[in-house]
Amino acid sequence: MLLEELKRIISSGESEALEFKQSTGQCKEAAKSVCALLNCHGGFVIFGVTDKGAPIGQTVSNKTLAEIAVELRRIEPQAFPKISTVSVGLEKKCIVIHVLRDGEVYTYDGRPYLRRGSTTQVMPKETYERRLLECMHSQRRWENQFTPEEITLKDLDKTEIQNTLATAIQMGRITEPSKNSIEDILIGFKLIKEGKLINAALALFGRGERVFSDYPQFSIKLARFRGNDRLADFDDTRVYHGNIFELLRRGESFLFDHMPIAARVVPGKMVREDYPTYPPRAIREALANATCHRDYASFAGSVSMAMYNDHFEIINPGVFHFGISPEKLTHTHQSKPWNPTIADVLYKKGIIEQWGTGTINILEWCAENQNPAPKWEEQSESVVITFFPRTVFAAEKHIKSKERPGELKQLQINTQTLNDRVLELLRESPFSSAEIALKLGRKQRSGKLREVLKKLLINGSITYTIPEKPQSRLQKYRLLNPPAASGQSGGQSGGQSGGQSKP
Repeated sequence: MLLEELKRIISSGESEALEFKQSTGQCKEAAKSVCALLNCHGGFVIFGVTDKGAPIGQTVSNKTLAEIAVELRRIEPQAFPKISTVSVGLEKKCIVIHVLRDGEVYTYDGRPYLRRGSTTQVMPKETYERRLLECMHSQRRWENQFTPEEITLKDLDKTEIQNTLATAIQMGRITEPSKNSIEDILIGFKLIKEGKLINAALALFGRGERVFSDYPQFSIKLARFRGNDRLADFDDTRVYHGNIFELLRRGESFLFDHMPIAARVVPGKMVREDYPTYPPRAIREALANATCHRDYASFAGSVSMAMYNDHFEIINPGVFHFGISPEKLTHTHQSKPWNPTIADVLYKKGIIEQWGTGTINILEWCAENQNPAPKWEEQSESVVITFFPRTVFAAEKHIKSKERPGELKQLQINTQTLNDRVLELLRESPFSSAEIALKLGRKQRSGKLREVLKKLLINGSITYTIPEKPQSRLQKYRLLNPPAASGQSGGQSGGQSGGQSKP
């Protein structure tokens, strides 16, 4: 390195990638900084530079360089940063340690370090453990571990395996194999290694009580809450056990059981156009991502779906890895699945896409359905994606924007759905008709809403808060009788368990 290049490097001052040490008397602290740079993005540690960035140099001998080498050997695993000297005056030199990041996780004297701005700090335990997992991920991960010896091909859903192969061939994502036995198909999907089943095979195709008793994390929790958070009672709660494909079907079915749908009747045709509160394609993609990328090593966790009055959540046990962040998910990013073997099979069946486009598709499908952009975040060792509803008013506005002059069109909100939404709102508190309209996303009361309120009054579901003055400007509606406790919701079959609704 030449003096001009050294001056250029130090001119920017200390930073996350640059540390100054006035002399090798600070060798121990410098070694910690080298460890921190190895754990971050690399950079330089330079001896013979003041805190203000003045290259004053020091006397450098073979003994000096040997002392530095001794300290660097206390870094584990062994690292080999490039060490060079630059003359800065008569018999004075700066010592430059150039550090390159290689993906390993390093410690100095048994402690990991990282850079925070221009300082070197001890790496938090949680960060260290996460990085160790990521570092060992290619060789040792849950999905590649062998299943218990008592688990055999009989514990797999052969029909699901054959359907997956047929779909993958049809989509052109694999070529038809010469042998089509169940074992050969699994070998082709890399789900059998050394003649033994691996955990990924059970996650994708497992079935039966023996599998689900050993792998309780093969489950999905579903809930429909009456309010805007988990403090509210729920209308429906279910727990199912199954392989990934079964859980995806359960989750999609639950979505359509509880999601309000607006509809437009096309004049002159026996068809209607539906406008769901949440975009089904986006929900499917998010649910598939959750089952694909979740941390299956956690036996206590399960993928969850929760519908509230004002949002919808999908919860995935695990955390973001490999530098992925919520902000990066909103842009094209490199695909780094936590369970690449499972992800490969789901891709071949057309369940998910590769190249990091899944989250971009979710954003586009939400925009097409006129939903606000969803939000990704980490919460208590889980990744949560939150969807926000398309309001009734948005559906009306979208349909009206497509109208042609003179063409008669009509928006129909399914009457039973609107009934349920009104009753759901009144469970929280009495509201006026204007307040109900606002909570449904309308700017003003519509004829359909007035009709529904009238019918609910007539059939005795609701009543006035001021019955003696029906036209009072302070008039509100309330439930006449609190809803009675409902029975069990969700059936049971083959290793699944249904929950019971609260009153």
